[in-house]
Amino acid sequence: MSENPWKKHSTESVYENDWIRVDKSKVTMPNNEPGDYTVVHFKSLAVGCVPVDNQGNIYLVGQWRFPFDKYYWELPMGGASFDKDPVAECKRELKEETGIVASEWKELLRMETSNSVTDETAIMYMCLGLEFGPPEPEPCEKLQVRRVTFDQALKMVMDGEITDGLSIAAIMKLAILTKTY
Repeated sequence: MSENPWKKHSTESVYENDWIRVDKSKVTMPNNEPGDYTVVHFKSLAVGCVPVDNQGNIYLVGQWRFPFDKYYWELPMGGASFDKDPVAECKRELKEETGIVASEWKELLRMETSNSVTDETAIMYMCLGLEFGPPEPEPCEKLQVRRVTFDQALKMVMDGEITDGLSIAAIMKLAILTKTY
């Protein structure tokens, strides 16, 4: 389709905090009816990684997630400032959450996390050449680090134990790239 069927007439910010801004727009929808469209704008880029050690194990982070009020296993990830190098920001997140420092980084994927309601963009990496030290979590984080084989992580995805979208996408892409399926 070469022409945008949506017409935006006005936009107002209806909520904002340190991480997001919510905008509500008055629109004409593709069916030519008037309507409202609300979008969540993220103030950072999402970055994460699949840390792979010399034996092919990967490292997951476990934590309680407030929105769903339950515990999750997922890949190390966090927010990256738009004006900084995303790899450097992901290196910071990896060390902060796991204590791991990696010497080799390769981009696995870029994705839009939920393009119908948000403009959040994510970059996921694979990292190798791991060195281990103590984690440096933020005060609001209570994390566990878990080493699993890649096959275990893939099984966790297939069994619904890993449900975070970025973690699933990165693990599945790495499985396809390495033909581990």
